Amino acid sequence: MNARQTLSIFVEQGIVDPTVVDDILQEVSATGKTLCDVLVDYQAVTEEGYYQSIANAIGTEFVNLKDFTPPVGLVKMLPAGLAQLHRAFPLGLEDNILQVALIDPLNPQTIEDLRFAIGKDVHPVVAPIYQIEDLIKKHYGSDAASLDAILAELGGGIQFGGEGKNLDIKEIENEANAAPIIRYVDLVLAQAIQDRASDIHFEPFETEFKIRYRVDGALYEMAPPPRHLANPVISRVKVMSSLNIAERRIPQDGRIQTMIAGRTVDLRVSTLPTQFGESVVLRVLDRSTVKLEMEALGMPDNIYNYLLKTIQMPNGIFIVTGPTGSGKTTTLYACLNKINTVDSKVLTAEDPVEYEIEGIIQVPIQEAIGLNFARVLRAFLRQDPDRIMVGETRDVETAQIAIQASLTGHLVLTTLHTNDAPGAVTRLIDMGVEPFLISASLEAVLGQRLIRRVCGVCRLPYEPSESVLAQLGLTPQEIGDKSFYYGGGCDVCNNTGYRGRKGIYELLDITDPLRQLINERAPSVVMKQKAIELGMDTLRQDGLRSIYLGETTIEEVLKYT
Repeated sequence: MNARQTLSIFVEQGIVDPTVVDDILQEVSATGKTLCDVLVDYQAVTEEGYYQSIANAIGTEFVNLKDFTPPVGLVKMLPAGLAQLHRAFPLGLEDNILQVALIDPLNPQTIEDLRFAIGKDVHPVVAPIYQIEDLIKKHYGSDAASLDAILAELGGGIQFGGEGKNLDIKEIENEANAAPIIRYVDLVLAQAIQDRASDIHFEPFETEFKIRYRVDGALYEMAPPPRHLANPVISRVKVMSSLNIAERRIPQDGRIQTMIAGRTVDLRVSTLPTQFGESVVLRVLDRSTVKLEMEALGMPDNIYNYLLKTIQMPNGIFIVTGPTGSGKTTTLYACLNKINTVDSKVLTAEDPVEYEIEGIIQVPIQEAIGLNFARVLRAFLRQDPDRIMVGETRDVETAQIAIQASLTGHLVLTTLHTNDAPGAVTRLIDMGVEPFLISASLEAVLGQRLIRRVCGVCRLPYEPSESVLAQLGLTPQEIGDKSFYYGGGCDVCNNTGYRGRKGIYELLDITDPLRQLINERAPSVVMKQKAIELGMDTLRQDGLRSIYLGETTIEEVLKYT
């Protein structure tokens, strides 16, 4: 059940006033906190009272598992794969009824699945989520161990239809819905999300089937499953995202919303037909790991203060630029969150909508039916907006309507794919936008990159060689007694030396000297030199600031700037 459905329990029991339901749900959505944490913050209930209310609603009991030790042999009554898959832990057996603590006790399907799998009646009880998770981890090991167990089960004896060329739709569905395949896919997703993955790749090749996931911008490979599992696993993902499992010739896009480790996670799904089967990539949209607040972006104070002023302006265009995966959309969402007030009408056009923000009208682009950015933007102008966000300015038509919107009294926020901030102006001119329109409407361009943070647990100081410093354009005299750090590698960071990412930024403030250069169609190199003369710090300079603060390494800054 989602947060709204769960919250209805507390409204029915008279614990929560119906008038504050939307406020509580907005807090859950904005912060990524659990409903329990938000209700405790609101002082509506205690933690124990929260779980007791849920237990009362489903006619069971609340148990505190703080000092619980399972009896000998009880753990074996619920196989590791089932415990990991359904996030369940056995507490006792009486009269052939297994008492089980569930992370999601409100889901009746979980109870039915467990009853069918173990051949016993199941009695659910309610306990704090973190206590159940700790017991599962302690007694059943990691997700990786369960994955190995399921792979062994799938590799021995269970046969699937090879490449699936001669299978009909019913047989494909049966394979995709086989219990071991369901369990395996769910555990792959759980492990990837536990490791803070931003993308999960399912890749079939001629003789192998690879599963990789991207953490902090770098790809890591999981233990590869047998090649013959490629089609059942990919079909399972397509079933979960409501895609056409019989269609394997054209790309498809879908979405999965699932509960993993006690929180709701959105997964954006993209399939691509390849020589050896369909390649599938899932983009993880986990609100609890993304803080959509400007204060969390780690900007230098001067850029942060400038943006606060810019996004409060009544009109103009603000562009965020950088390559794919550089955090542009997250920056714009943080800006929208700041200006999302009762007295301001905010509209967004996105391809697709990544995070739903309460109080903002968000429109997903659908090219297949002709609903492109330009068409949506025209419709926006008849919706009485104050601020408009355009997910990406891809063509001259979209750019011209955005400029028209800004010149008629609207603030427009958008993104562009360019290497640096000055390049955004050149890109607009290349599209076919007249320079005088750009200079009249453009207020600022923010260029950004995401670089990996040094792991705070295994961070170690070192002295870089002169050759490395030379790559940064520095001499030993210039750095003086400044400290440099690298990650030694530990369990917390999976021995990578890095954990998490941060942004580095450059801000092009469109002042009168720059407007003149725009009107003269000056090259981006000339504009960049002028902007630096006027005080702009480049991406490289902001990267150096992060190095000196001990937040990242020289290698990361050299890689991205």
